[in-house]
Amino acid sequence: MTRSAHAVDAARDDILAGRTSLGIELGSTRIKACLVGSDPAHVIATGSHAWENSFEDRRWTYPLAEVWSGLQAAFANLVAEVRERYDVALDTVGALGVSAMMHGYLAFDAGDELLVPFRTWRNTSTGPAAAELSDLLDINIPLRWSIAHLHQAVLDEEPHVGRISHVTTLAGYVHARLTGERVLGVGDASGMFPIDPDTRDYDQRRVDLFDAHAAGRLPADLRSLLPQVRVAGQAAGRLTPEGAALLDPTGALRPGAMFCPPEGDAGTGMVATAAVAPRSGNVSAGTSIFAMVVLERPLQSRHHEIDVVTTPAGDLVAMVHCNNGASELAAWVGMFERFAAASGSPLPADGVYDVLFREALSGDPDAGGLLAYNHLAGEPIAGTDEGRPLFVRTPDSRFSLGNAIRAQLYGVFGTLALGMRVLDAEGVELDRMFAHGGMFRTAGVAQRFLAAALGAPVAVGETASEGGAWGIAVLADYLAHSDGLDLDAYLRERVFAAASVDVAEPDAADAAGFAAYLERYDAGLAIERAAVAALS
Repeated sequence: MTRSAHAVDAARDDILAGRTSLGIELGSTRIKACLVGSDPAHVIATGSHAWENSFEDRRWTYPLAEVWSGLQAAFANLVAEVRERYDVALDTVGALGVSAMMHGYLAFDAGDELLVPFRTWRNTSTGPAAAELSDLLDINIPLRWSIAHLHQAVLDEEPHVGRISHVTTLAGYVHARLTGERVLGVGDASGMFPIDPDTRDYDQRRVDLFDAHAAGRLPADLRSLLPQVRVAGQAAGRLTPEGAALLDPTGALRPGAMFCPPEGDAGTGMVATAAVAPRSGNVSAGTSIFAMVVLERPLQSRHHEIDVVTTPAGDLVAMVHCNNGASELAAWVGMFERFAAASGSPLPADGVYDVLFREALSGDPDAGGLLAYNHLAGEPIAGTDEGRPLFVRTPDSRFSLGNAIRAQLYGVFGTLALGMRVLDAEGVELDRMFAHGGMFRTAGVAQRFLAAALGAPVAVGETASEGGAWGIAVLADYLAHSDGLDLDAYLRERVFAAASVDVAEPDAADAAGFAAYLERYDAGLAIERAAVAALS
């Protein structure tokens, strides 16, 4: 972050005057904190902390103790950067926002005690509930949605069900502990239960259907169990003294800052890429990968590959969500990072990514007949309940480093491309897709291959690697501007007016090569399913 002396002085003044907005996002592998000032387009400071999910009792989870130790570490990291860059202490902020991985299941009793370990979006054990609810509600209820987890617990007659007082997401849980308010942004709420785009609240007709279906099997009606819904620009509580102490155990952070509604990582990704208007969309690549396309009209049919969710303002979005993203690619990079170190020529991880990604450009357009399946977890679009990462080739495939890495990059986008075919068949049109996530830091490689996979221009901005932590900081800043501007106008006029964006158009040879790869990929899913059955 190279800043002029004037910019440093302006940032210092914003910090001292409390003209700042802090965004915190709990992602799959990192907890990030991002601070912006009176100009939300510019990041003042960041902090982060690495964490990983664990697979316990055949469920993906994170201990809640690690939520707080990670949040405290990320915030302390940000405070240290503020002191180093601007020679001031960060003891207050103007506004705050929390974002986190969507979906999943956090169930609490009346005393706010967690009833069962946090079940994340990555779990795929909710098939019977998801199928039953999809038919009942006549809308696709994916395996990872909170209502699917809740209803599966009902179907399995889990002992804790009778003690449930409220259910929320990870962002809703953190927000409640910091503010005392059990609320959720509409985008995150849309991954719990379907939203009515007219009321921008839970769909009451479907709530009534669920309540009738679950009558006598839950301790309360559904609305009593779920968080209240807020839309972008609405206030959602203030930082309490207890919340300030949770976030900053040193006691330096003062309470009182206003909070925006807590949001999911899908919604903050849309904000971070200014993709909240119809015919716009974005792709977020991390541990999972998903595409969000803002709809001009409702979809004509129900599709198991497509979630219908909303923007943080409550507009309908078609979401293609894949449980598996760039984690397997990162494992390959880690292997080559170790090779470089063992050879006596060590490279940092970013350097290894850069070398390997550029080598992928030398590969054949179809990756030389190689196939890569990045399935560390089950993948509903592919019809698998568990993951088995695979690298597959035939005797006559062209096995080279360039093709191997291109295959891994194509593999990140493989299941996503299968889902996007469904939207294309629905006649959904896109003017441009925006991409964000760390894998887009190496200019012109992953972005170029994604354009080929989607058959649409892909834009990457300067904040591509900041992602949702910046996005939720921007939503916190929007609190002060929502009276005069809707969210799309605010992003266009206040945040992205001078943004530098690099656009990659689909390359004809890459597009034809990816299409050939995808046909093999689709056929080869039989290998993936066989591996799940054969390898435990």
